Amino acid sequence: MLRNFILASLLMVAKFVNAAVILQYHNVSTTTPAVTSVTPEQFAEHMEYLADNKFSVIPLSELVSAIKNKQILPDKTVAITFDDGYRNIYENAHPILQKMGFPYAMFIAIEPIERKFAKMMSWEQIITITNEGGAEIMNHSYSHDHLIRLNEGETKKQWLERIRKNIVDTEKKIAEKTGDNFKILAYPYGEYNHDITTLITELGYAAVGQQSGAAGVYSELTALPRFPIAGAYASLKQLKTKLNSLNMPIVKQVPLEPQITAAQHRPVLKLTLEMTDIRASQMMCYISRQGAKKPTWLSDNELEISADKDLSAGRSRYNCTVPSKTKNGYYWFSHTWIKPKANGEWLAE
Repeated sequence: MLRNFILASLLMVAKFVNAAVILQYHNVSTTTPAVTSVTPEQFAEHMEYLADNKFSVIPLSELVSAIKNKQILPDKTVAITFDDGYRNIYENAHPILQKMGFPYAMFIAIEPIERKFAKMMSWEQIITITNEGGAEIMNHSYSHDHLIRLNEGETKKQWLERIRKNIVDTEKKIAEKTGDNFKILAYPYGEYNHDITTLITELGYAAVGQQSGAAGVYSELTALPRFPIAGAYASLKQLKTKLNSLNMPIVKQVPLEPQITAAQHRPVLKLTLEMTDIRASQMMCYISRQGAKKPTWLSDNELEISADKDLSAGRSRYNCTVPSKTKNGYYWFSHTWIKPKANGEWLAE
C-alpha cells in the first residue's frame, strides 16, 4: 500500500515537472525591426546563460514526442525555434548554436525562398545547416499565409481544401530538399481556429503558436505555447523569468477557439485547473492593452476572466500566471483572441 501511495505521489509530481519552455526567435540582427529582433550579442548572452546554468536544450521534435507520449521531461528543458528562415539566422545565430552544441528548429515558408528574397536563406544554406547537424526544418505554410482567412467568394469547403494543400505541399517540399518530415507546423502570425486544429489533427501534425507559456502534458498538441523573444521582451532578466515558467495545469478550457466575431467584444474564458500545486489567491491575469485583472473564481478549481473594455480588432491575449507551492516559478498560460473589424474585414498586416 505504501509503495502504491509513493508511486502515485511521484506520478502526480511528475505532471508538474513535465514541462518545457519553447523559445521563439525571428531575427538575430542589429539592422532588422526591433519588434522581431534580438542582437547577436543578446542571442549569444541567452545561449551562454542556458549553457552555464545547465539547461537541457533538446530538439523540438523530441519535445513534441515526449508531450504526445506523456513522457517525463528532464528538468529545465528548453527547445529553441526560429520563424521564417531569415538569412541572419544562418549568419549570426547558427554559428553560436553550433559552438554550444544546441539543436534548434527553423520554420520556413516556401514561396519567399523560391522567389529568392534577399533577406531569406537560400535552399543551399538551409541544406548546409541541416547537414552540419542540429537544425530541424519545419513547416510555416507555403507563403506565410493568414491561414484563418477565406479568399473572396471562397466557400468553407474550398478554404479548408486550400489550407490542406498548402500545409501538405510545404511539408512535401521540405522533405524533398532536406529529408526532414517532422509534421510540426508553426502558425503564421500565431493565428489558427478550431477548423484548422481539426485539420491538423487529421493530418497527424502537431503545431506551435505565438502565445506565451510553458509547454507540457496540459497543453494542446495543436497549439503548443512559445515565448516570443524580441524587442522589449529580449532582456536576460525577462528570459530568466520565462525559463522558470511552468505548464499551467488546465484540465478544461472553454472556449478553445481563438477566433471571435466582430460582435464579441469582451469574450469570457473559463479554465478548470488541477489545484494541487497552485496558490490560487495569487492568480493574476493580464488583458492586452488593458492591464492586470484578478480572475473570478466560480468554484474551488474553476475560474473565468474577461476584458473590462472592448477588445480591439486584430490579435489580443489573456495571460494568466500563478505561483507554484513547491517549485521556484510561475504557472503561465496565454490565450489568443483574433477579431475582425466591425465590417468583417481583417486588419492589413
